[in-house]
Amino acid sequence: MIKHIVMWNLLGDNAEEKQRNALRLKSAFEGLGARIPGLLRLEIGLDVSRVDYACDVVLYSEFESRQALDAYADHPEHLRVRRELEGLRITRHQVDFESD
Repeated sequence: MIKHIVMWNLLGDNAEEKQRNALRLKSAFEGLGARIPGLLRLEIGLDVSRVDYACDVVLYSEFESRQALDAYADHPEHLRVRRELEGLRITRHQVDFESD
């Protein structure tokens, strides 16, 4: 199994705008659940700590294999979501790691 974690900081001139963008991102990714072969689990979390060094949103996902994760990267539904959310993020951080 491989775990794929992505964290974003989002655009927003104020807390309400950032929250709207975070909810938009959350909704878009949650719609991918059953559409991606090899995707075992997908969870989106919105930061509640509000510390200045925290990211705004985290995506936690599990894939059955590295090949399934690679296929996800180019899957038409994933690419659609990425296009839909273009321009919302300021920064993006990613970690992929293998797990038993």
